[in-house]
Amino acid sequence: MERYDINLERRAEIGRERRARTRAQIVAAAFELFGEEGGLYARIEDIAAKAGVTRATFYNHFAGMAELRDALTYELTHDFLTAVSLTILELADPRAKAAVAFRFYLHRARADRSWAWSILNMSANGVLFGAETQRHAQETVREGMEAGVLSLAVSELGRDLFLGTAIAAIAAMLRENLPGDYPELVTEHILRGLGVPAEEARGFARMPMPRLVTVQS
Repeated sequence: MERYDINLERRAEIGRERRARTRAQIVAAAFELFGEEGGLYARIEDIAAKAGVTRATFYNHFAGMAELRDALTYELTHDFLTAVSLTILELADPRAKAAVAFRFYLHRARADRSWAWSILNMSANGVLFGAETQRHAQETVREGMEAGVLSLAVSELGRDLFLGTAIAAIAAMLRENLPGDYPELVTEHILRGLGVPAEEARGFARMPMPRLVTVQS
């Protein structure tokens, strides 16, 4: 009887690759659905059908919708957050860092409606912009507090003011005909609300934007 050698390591590698492709299909399908205005109401059945997999296959990769939302939020924000974080490192003033980061997110939302709807829909039933973005936002606020340039009782308050206002502004830009400088207007007024003098707030909100660092995935 003829014998064939079985490369178990290669077979396992093929299995991992297939699993990774299926998971990517599910995440891509979720992005497509959540990237629409009515995406908030997407169900597991809808995502599985869009991905071309069964409900059982969905559950082989995700425990449920909450876990999928976490994975999708990470995919939507991680590389962009990394690029923004590296870009603002060059800025010395924490108020400038906060203003530039805030404007990057609002301008990204204005330029990419699918991304904006996904962020809005993901944030409706989870952590605003995801845990990673929340952590970075709070660190920037804390830096401003320690430098004495942001007037807040606790850093969590500044984090929530920035991210909550960003979500509201994104929703408004998606649904309303607003001025082209709306991101700058929002930035100016949130800085004023955090105790930055009016003229300085306007200056930070209107300062030239640095070139966003390119991040290799």
